[in-house]
Amino acid sequence: MLIAGFPAGAWGTNCYLVAPAAGEECVIIDPGHQAAPGVEEAVRKHRLKPVAVVLTHGHIDHVASVVPVCGAHDVPAWIHPEDRFMMSDPEKALGRSIGMPLMGELTVGEPDDVRELTDGARLDLAGLEFSVAHAPGHTKGSVTFRMPEAADVPSVFFSGDLLFAGSIGRTDLPGGDMAEMLDSLARVCLPLEDSTVVLSGHGPQTTIGQERAANPYLRQVAAGGQGAGSHTPPRRGM
Repeated sequence: MLIAGFPAGAWGTNCYLVAPAAGEECVIIDPGHQAAPGVEEAVRKHRLKPVAVVLTHGHIDHVASVVPVCGAHDVPAWIHPEDRFMMSDPEKALGRSIGMPLMGELTVGEPDDVRELTDGARLDLAGLEFSVAHAPGHTKGSVTFRMPEAADVPSVFFSGDLLFAGSIGRTDLPGGDMAEMLDSLARVCLPLEDSTVVLSGHGPQTTIGQERAANPYLRQVAAGGQGAGSHTPPRRGM
């Protein structure tokens, strides 16, 4: 399997291209602010053919390049219905006083083909299988994507802004909710095998085992408590 990832734009949002191998079809995950050039570079380098864009949530730092990327390759974008409005109205998702100058510099809107994700869905795209889990807390429509273990390749978990190496996504923007975040961590992350590779929306790669041992929020929910919610996570992205 090929996973080509790179941080893009003002918030260093991780964009991923996933394919069975070089020279084959691929899925693009979270083409955010200024991600389009990096997507095209990865497509050329690995001789890929994009077939879909899938989005972990609707914040502008994860979706800003959806329209140009989908348009360039004539592919659909998948997003949870509760976050779909953010593609056309990103300022509403952030609070009107946040990011106003930046928003004015971006062309926002939906691509021609938008499809909606549901909890528990299985997406078969580019010869790959992605299991969808609704994971609210950062936004109402946040989701994660998990690829099953195969041969000598461990399971891969695209966590979006649910789980980071050593932290979790912020919950202080409209639609954020710490209680929902902790519930999503317990319901979506804790059942995963320790060997599961976590590729998040911001920051470095980690594993569920590493986070189970060292992430204060995951440790707290694993212990059955809510105490981690009294602390504010370090801010990464939006």
